[in-house]
Amino acid sequence: MAAKSDGAAVAVEDDNPPRSLSEPGHAAASTPATAAAAAAAAARPRRGPVGGEAYTLLDCCWVLCALLVFFSDGATDLWLAADYYLRDDYWWFGLTLVFVVVPSAVVQVLSFRWFVYDYTELSGGDGGAASGAAASATTGDAALGTKDSDQRGAGAAAANAANATAAAASSCSPAAAAAAERGGRPRRCCTVCMWVFQSVLHVLQLGQVWRYIHALYLGAQSRWHGDSSRHRFHWRLMFESADITMLRLLEAFLKSAPQLVLQLSIMIHGNAVLPLQGLSASASLVSLAWMIASYQKVLRDSRDDKLPMSYKAVIAQILWHLFTIGARTVAFALFASVFQLYFGIFIVSHWCIMTFWIIQGETDFCMSKWEEIIYNMVVGIIYIFCWFNVKEGPSRLRMTVYYTVTLAENVALTAAWYTYRGPHTSDSYALVVVCLVACSFALGTFFMLVYYCWLHPDGPVLGTNWAGCVDEGMVAAGGVAGVIDACLTPSQGSQTDMVITSPPRTLPRTKDTGDMIPGEQDRDRDRDRDSCLPVFQVRPSPSSSPALLHRTSSSQEGPVIRIDLPRKRYPAWDAHFIDRRLRKTILLLETTSAVSPRIQYRSSMMGSKEVLEYETTV
Repeated sequence: MAAKSDGAAVAVEDDNPPRSLSEPGHAAASTPATAAAAAAAAARPRRGPVGGEAYTLLDCCWVLCALLVFFSDGATDLWLAADYYLRDDYWWFGLTLVFVVVPSAVVQVLSFRWFVYDYTELSGGDGGAASGAAASATTGDAALGTKDSDQRGAGAAAANAANATAAAASSCSPAAAAAAERGGRPRRCCTVCMWVFQSVLHVLQLGQVWRYIHALYLGAQSRWHGDSSRHRFHWRLMFESADITMLRLLEAFLKSAPQLVLQLSIMIHGNAVLPLQGLSASASLVSLAWMIASYQKVLRDSRDDKLPMSYKAVIAQILWHLFTIGARTVAFALFASVFQLYFGIFIVSHWCIMTFWIIQGETDFCMSKWEEIIYNMVVGIIYIFCWFNVKEGPSRLRMTVYYTVTLAENVALTAAWYTYRGPHTSDSYALVVVCLVACSFALGTFFMLVYYCWLHPDGPVLGTNWAGCVDEGMVAAGGVAGVIDACLTPSQGSQTDMVITSPPRTLPRTKDTGDMIPGEQDRDRDRDRDSCLPVFQVRPSPSSSPALLHRTSSSQEGPVIRIDLPRKRYPAWDAHFIDRRLRKTILLLETTSAVSPRIQYRSSMMGSKEVLEYETTV
């Protein structure tokens, strides 16, 4: 079944026989050593379908804590705004309320827009096409396609959807078609109730709360139904978690970050700290740090080519961003309390420079060029406060440059405040504030090093010494499997090299020994093939590590959605998380199929560099 997604063909196939690990992309599993490593990986904690971990009580507690952070941030800001109004501080009341209402309204509009798109696609006429796709994938005996997949018009899309629906209806079983039709078109009364319910929720600014509760419900259903039916909730839970983190991250930097700077500036300007001011500033700071770490965790969990982030690593990231953002915002507040105009010029200049730096890095997050530019502008706002990785590959140099610039800016802003502060600020108080900024930034840097040196999902990034893993005693005691398991445990195989041995297919092997008997020629040819040296060496992509092979080994059966697009590289979201039409196809297939669908992008089995090296090597 071929559908359309921004001009890319999407094929739905049913792969019932498991893919052999000796096929391209799984060549490493054909050797006994890698097979032993895969067996060792299988002994690790049990994972759910499609590479997702089973929903645990810890996951539930994490969502509940996220809800607590959300409510505490909003409630303290509103409480503080009411307190300013009662104190007749109307200027501070207005600014505090604006930084609560406007960002929340923007996020609610975006959330409701996503709901309208998803639910209209699900309950409207276009749902029949996806229903036909799901039905045909369920039966496994229909192969359908649309030829004009590079057209982007709505009319062409509707025509292709209608053709696909008719073909699928004629080839699938009545039961599967009826199930797909029921899943694609809800009853009218349910549709009206859902529209009214969601409209009221978003008017009351509770769209994120509903999404959190829905994620809890999906996680509970996944846990209660056990392994047999867990696949029916996997993709819905992943999509809901992704939507929540995107919305909350946007809200955090549109609301919590400006609110934090504002309240700190008010406290420094008035040379006094009200309890509500401290509470509001603390809640905003925790919300910022929490959402950055939560975003990184959900992003890694969504990709089967990356190892998931543990909660220890998440806590280290929270502390890292908590202290670095704290030092940054205090420096901003100190400078803004004395130089209001110059502070605005500084913020705009920093944002322009960071946005240009991000655009120059050629990120690949969105589906179109203009969306990419808007995304880069939003990330430029994030770069005002903290580091945010947006480009695949080693980020050590870019992170060092960013934190060097940030440190220099913090020192300059704090020094300017210390020099030109008002007479009501004593020297002892000013010295304490300066030490607070310095210690906070130092603590943030310390927790960043803790994360990268000990808690990074791919293993220790700084100062890794792989040669120390192998010694004669280990080989004698555990054999090859023990060496591989000991070496792969810290970084899950991301730093090892695979050697693929294959004879050159274009060069004939000749032996200058005169005429030989045909049988001896065959034996010599076999002996040469078995004893040849490695022809080329390929550094493995993250998907070739034994842990990640095990992560996807439980989902080698069932429908496969093949997307005719190159897969976006980490830290970008996959296209099926951004393109909501692909989401609809996946969710309908998940509802009607006995096994959760798998996603396969163009050249997803090997990276483009490995494919090029494979095809051009003699």
